[in-house]
Amino acid sequence: MLELDFTQTLGSHCLQIRETLPSSGITAIFGVSGAGKTSLINAISGLTRPQAGRIVLNGRVLNDTAQRICLAPEQRRIGYVFQDARLFPHYKVRGNLQYGMAKSMVSQFDKLVELLGIAPLLDRLPGRLSGGEKQRVAIGRALLTAPELLLLDEPLASLDIPRKRELLPYLQRLAQEIHIPMLYVSHSLDEIQHLADRVLVLEAGKVKAFGPLEEVWSSSVMHPWLPTEQQSTILSATVAAQHPQYAMTALTLGDQMLWVNRLDRPAGESARIRIQASDVSLVLAQPSATSIRNILRAEVVQCLEVNGQIEVQLRVSGHPLWARISPWARDDLAIAPGQQVFAQIKSVSIAA
Repeated sequence: MLELDFTQTLGSHCLQIRETLPSSGITAIFGVSGAGKTSLINAISGLTRPQAGRIVLNGRVLNDTAQRICLAPEQRRIGYVFQDARLFPHYKVRGNLQYGMAKSMVSQFDKLVELLGIAPLLDRLPGRLSGGEKQRVAIGRALLTAPELLLLDEPLASLDIPRKRELLPYLQRLAQEIHIPMLYVSHSLDEIQHLADRVLVLEAGKVKAFGPLEEVWSSSVMHPWLPTEQQSTILSATVAAQHPQYAMTALTLGDQMLWVNRLDRPAGESARIRIQASDVSLVLAQPSATSIRNILRAEVVQCLEVNGQIEVQLRVSGHPLWARISPWARDDLAIAPGQQVFAQIKSVSIAA
């Protein structure tokens, strides 16, 4: 558990944080440039010092200004991966990985190398690595110090799109198999969607929202960051069955079912999906014959007018879902909070 209760002023910027973060999974730190994302993890790592307050990791006090406690970065047992890999150019990959490696991690070296897919790189110098390969080595080096917490400061920011796509699956595997909590700084909505369990939204140095990804993403807090065409919902569903003939996968969402393009995952495994608000239409009665495979019972929670369109927040089997309709459709169907409707979603429009 990471307990944060501190104030830090850097120039004209003031960071005020009072949150408790869980000791598992990936928490994304999200916000625009200058929101305080990097300042937050620099304070946690010990690279900068808060002017007032406390930082406590798993019961160990890292900072306490009242008690005049401020552990040096090397005493905190925190790994840090920067935007640029910062590998030692004169050491081969193996040497970079072993630099600072904790004795307790010697037996885990081969497993971690395999997990990150860097076994073929062990005898190369950093100058012969791609950007994505360098970042994988940097992540491995940080993990081999046996940290209690891993900080990642926009590790994909300097990579082109192919290299980002190359690295994302490795980060997903790490999240599943390495039981070390991670704080992942990013302003990329795509990275957050694929990686985060929770999201902490910063604005001008203050916490605007914090909670599970699905909850924060579907809140109105995220609307300013999502372009109109990208207003969407992220849902966590469970694989129920496969339809081999039509290459479709059935997902359960509460007591209802969704069909999506085939996912190569076994029954019972969780799946995170993203549904664009513009791909959700509303009807008052369940249609008897339609090409749309997904027709879900829903309740209207609220209606917001945004740029001449109506954003409708629905509740579907306990999960939030956003739809975008025209003012004409709202008035014609008399859409209002508390109303029972059916949400229609094309299977081919759902991204997983």
